[in-house]
Amino acid sequence: MNQSLKIWPVLKIVFGLFMIYAGVQHFLKPDFFVPFVPKFLPFKLAVVYISGVFEIGFGLLLFFKKYAKMAALGIFVLLLLFLPIHIWDVISETPVIGSKTAAWIRLPIQFLLIFLIWKIKNNSAKPLKN
Repeated sequence: MNQSLKIWPVLKIVFGLFMIYAGVQHFLKPDFFVPFVPKFLPFKLAVVYISGVFEIGFGLLLFFKKYAKMAALGIFVLLLLFLPIHIWDVISETPVIGSKTAAWIRLPIQFLLIFLIWKIKNNSAKPLKN
């Protein structure tokens, strides 16, 4: 087996665990996430809970080969939906999360996560070769 191919199954597990953890946090600490919800959206607490359900659901589905590609696509969409929050934090005078420096660090990380989940999606459909 080509050694470079082994990274994608590992990253898929890491992403799955990360998404489940992040989704659970939406229920344990909802007040932390409410400020991230754009002001124009009503029912901010419901948005936090719904996004948590999607994060947990997609994270769990990553562990099932049959649903992994769909789950990765769902996470990709979620990361795209969350991207404006990270961009807003960079241009805002008072970032929602931490400092201006932290906002500048998080933004490229968000792009990296988007890239990685896209690669995971594309590699989820490929059978492993011996």
